[in-house]
Amino acid sequence: MAALPFKSNLSETVQALTDVIQATPRTEIKTSNQQYIHVVFTTKLMRFKDDVEFLIDPVNQVVHFRSASRVGHSDMGANKKRMAKFTADYTSWVAN
Repeated sequence: MAALPFKSNLSETVQALTDVIQATPRTEIKTSNQQYIHVVFTTKLMRFKDDVEFLIDPVNQVVHFRSASRVGHSDMGANKKRMAKFTADYTSWVAN
């Protein structure tokens, strides 16, 4: 998946990421600063924990991210679906 765009500056980008994360059910921010955010997403049905990391790159004005399941070899596309929805929500948030 492509990197996320900046909102307008570093602090607004971090705030937008944080706002979207907090609006997403079953999330817990573990680490957050101006360069990096680590979030644990918990699946609704089975309560699996997935780690999502955001690396904020102010030089290129993008946010790189990755998502990984803690359990098993396949999550049947759950991480990709979650991050596609997160990308859509974040992009909508940034547009406002």
